[in-house]
Amino acid sequence: MPLATGKHVLASLLLSAAVATQALAAGYTQHPLAQELMAEMRDEFGFTDEHLQQVFAEAHKKQAILDAISRPAERVKPWKDYRPIFLTRARIDKGLEFWRANSEALARAEQQYGVPAEFIVAIIGVETLYGGNTGRYRVLDALSTLAFDYPPRAPFFRGQLKQFLLLTREEQLEPTSLTGSYAGAMGLPQFMPGSFRAYAVDFNGDGKINIWTEPADAIGSVANYFIEHGWQPGEKVVVRASLNGSDAQQGLTGGLDPKLNMKELKALGWSAQTPIKNKTRVTAFRFEGEQGSEYWIGLPNFHAITRYNRSEMYAMAVTQLAEALADEIKETR
Repeated sequence: MPLATGKHVLASLLLSAAVATQALAAGYTQHPLAQELMAEMRDEFGFTDEHLQQVFAEAHKKQAILDAISRPAERVKPWKDYRPIFLTRARIDKGLEFWRANSEALARAEQQYGVPAEFIVAIIGVETLYGGNTGRYRVLDALSTLAFDYPPRAPFFRGQLKQFLLLTREEQLEPTSLTGSYAGAMGLPQFMPGSFRAYAVDFNGDGKINIWTEPADAIGSVANYFIEHGWQPGEKVVVRASLNGSDAQQGLTGGLDPKLNMKELKALGWSAQTPIKNKTRVTAFRFEGEQGSEYWIGLPNFHAITRYNRSEMYAMAVTQLAEALADEIKETR
């Protein structure tokens, strides 16, 4: 009897292993939602069944990705704690090094798009430490896992997965070869696939768009993204403000999109440290700094930065890192 039981256990284990191996080999090909997406890619964009089966056989659910995106958001840090994360000596030094190594591409991007070099460098510095941390997950796994096994945001990631398949075809890239963040953001500037297809550019003129290992393409792509999202060449980004009067707090913007123009903000008791045209649409916000409350007025270029990442503190970190980089690069010239 014990021998028979042992044989049963062994057979059961072998069967389980075989089933697991078969499931792993199939990847996402048998998932109903993946099959729906494959049908759409075939019917709408002319992908072949053979190609799609090959791709999704290599796409695998990653629990680490689900854990990362489901993790409760960290407590929002006040500005006095958030700022030191990005305004470090190491990040500034690496930024200066990146600027000097890519000075030609940065100067050309500034001339062509009107986006100052320091803001392009700062974005790449905040996003990936100038390419030092671009993500360790395969983009195919990240987007498939979130599109098919993360219901809260499945529609968004489903769309990004379709964009990813299109860009790999257009750029003649192997889908399994590309890596990025757990959310599928890619390369030095951390573009999602949809942003890649809409805004990434071949800035070095070699016939390919490579934001993973070609800094020039990343530089041109960031500049193009900003222009397409309302960057105004030659204009300021953000201005420090002071408040006066009982109605001043009413001027604080709820959210990131401008609701008032400068004339209306002035009427509520806001004063800008440098002049802003009355018709300029602005955002107004308060940060808790090391010396207490700080009040700021965000201009259209500040709003353009928040389109890259929907956070006022992110946009301010980019701005102040850019200013620090610009100040120090001048001293060395």
